[in-house]
Amino acid sequence: MDTPTSTPAQTVGRPLAIVLGLLTIFGPISMDLYLPVLPALTTELQSTTSVAQLTITACLLGLAIGQVIAGPVSDRFGRRTPLLIGVIAYTVTSALCAISPTVETLIAARFVQGLAGAVGIVIAQAAGRDVYSGGKLIRYYGRLTVLGGLAAIIGPVIGGQLATVTDWRGVFLFLAAVGVAILVACLLVFRETLPADRRTTGGLSHTLGDFRRLLADRVFVGAVLITGFTYSAIFAYLSGATYILQGVYGLSPQGYSFAFGLNSLGFVIFGFIGGRLSERWSERGTLAVGLSMTFIGALGLLATALLHLPLIAIIVSLFTMVSGVAVTSPPATSLALKDYPDIAGTASSLLGLARFAFGGLAAPLVGISGANDPVPFGVVAAVAAGAAALSLGLVRRPRKESQ
Repeated sequence: MDTPTSTPAQTVGRPLAIVLGLLTIFGPISMDLYLPVLPALTTELQSTTSVAQLTITACLLGLAIGQVIAGPVSDRFGRRTPLLIGVIAYTVTSALCAISPTVETLIAARFVQGLAGAVGIVIAQAAGRDVYSGGKLIRYYGRLTVLGGLAAIIGPVIGGQLATVTDWRGVFLFLAAVGVAILVACLLVFRETLPADRRTTGGLSHTLGDFRRLLADRVFVGAVLITGFTYSAIFAYLSGATYILQGVYGLSPQGYSFAFGLNSLGFVIFGFIGGRLSERWSERGTLAVGLSMTFIGALGLLATALLHLPLIAIIVSLFTMVSGVAVTSPPATSLALKDYPDIAGTASSLLGLARFAFGGLAAPLVGISGANDPVPFGVVAAVAAGAAALSLGLVRRPRKESQ
């Protein structure tokens, strides 16, 4: 089997690297930008907390399902055309979210928005595998983690400031504008990274065979489970923290945005550290460190909820948990994708499915007892972190053979 590890060097210029990085903001910016106005959205649409949180779940499930579709499609037809279609659809559906008259309509629009946004996420990972290998690949996934964290910082801060001049509908219009900007960048810079002679052939049966090949690899499965469970904790945070920090601890939307930004700064810093540690030390060892941090932070959140500890306790616990997830992300992604250059899109799609499907299922659980009860949030985070730690045993066992 021909499994080249890189395309010609001229395809890996700085503009392409920047655009690939920008594609990673689809998930964070879609989720984080409107979190400061989620309580106001709940009130205006006369919804309950749990139902309003389904707007998060719908987007996450769309991001998950969309990646399962986009990954194999991009392996077969190339990266550029599916990417452009996805960015256009994302822009249109963001505008549709802005004009939704009911919470049910918004939930549906958010699902479609997620489907469209998934294309950029999966292609950012797969195209990176097209053009990088070895240490450069690990560093690339570290940069993706850092850029995702930067988007998480910028998103709620901008969202909090937008809340001072517009309502939640204006926030979605801003997302549509972001989609237009990314579309222009893709049209100008993104060239095809997967040549025709490296694309897969065959229909659904071939795709299912690729999925079976991946799921037979215990290291791949372990990396996917770690990614899914750690991001369950992250998305529980994204869903629940806005209610807890504003409702229970009395922060304003602007105060929440800056508290969120502090935790996201930890994500950026430790995502960079995770990439460097994976490259210079050990991918599996770095995973162990990150999972330990994640579990300690999640237990801190549970203790804070049960013992009614002050604001500083929840901020420190969130910082530790979020930073731990950032440490796990580069090595988990590298372990999942590095041995599958021939089906990088398909492998990336399963990684994304776990990340967003697990997260989408966890998000509404944090509001099951109402907006002012932080205990479900602590329980979800602790259970997810514990499950991720148990999955480490799979990746500690080396593959039986090299791909």
